Amino acid sequence: MPSGHRPTAVVRGALSVLGELLLTFGLVLGLFAAYELWWTDVIADRHEAKAQQELLRTWQAPPDASTPGTGVAPAYDVGGALGILHVPALGRGYSVLVKEGTSTAVLNQGVAGHYTSPPSALPWDASGNFALAAHRDGHGAKFHNIDKIGAGDAIVFETRTEWYVYRVDNTLPKTSKDNVGAITPVPAGSGYTTPGHYITLTSCTPVFTSLYRIVVWGHLTETVPVDQQRTPPAALR
Repeated sequence: MPSGHRPTAVVRGALSVLGELLLTFGLVLGLFAAYELWWTDVIADRHEAKAQQELLRTWQAPPDASTPGTGVAPAYDVGGALGILHVPALGRGYSVLVKEGTSTAVLNQGVAGHYTSPPSALPWDASGNFALAAHRDGHGAKFHNIDKIGAGDAIVFETRTEWYVYRVDNTLPKTSKDNVGAITPVPAGSGYTTPGHYITLTSCTPVFTSLYRIVVWGHLTETVPVDQQRTPPAALR
């Protein structure tokens, strides 16, 4: 082969190797995306469903003195579980376990997390804001459709002894992830001006990013005692 063709052959060889590397890199990225957006959902959903069933089983045992309504944290805690959140606007029969904390380790279990830093109230407290967070994508993506929740929609929190029924009053489509005012006892931007019993749902926005936060606010409209058959309140029927 003439010597003048050698550089061309070298370039072709280099381009071939580069192409293979780019193809491999693209495949790895694709597999990683599938893992993050699909497989982590599968694993988290299984974990959350099992934990929710375990909590429901504990509620079948006789309650003790530390039950909602007393201002004391429930003694039926299962791995930090507080209760079960129901949001019809997120899908027919939608429910998700609520646990203490909003760290990645907690939310990656496919649950909604109760803000403890900064601290927020619990439904059975005298007053305050029951603030929750959950993933928008991956790891169960329990608040993936949080943007579908609107004014007047029901949000129901189920405990062993009570159904806490809230109605949505306002939403904030986008705010800074550092906006802690959104989860204060009288949440800033919610339209509320006096202490009361509020609920706040937060998640990341836009979808597949963590640039901003989307917020939903509601107020407590009624507390319904749980009967022997655990009949859902009218808001869920």
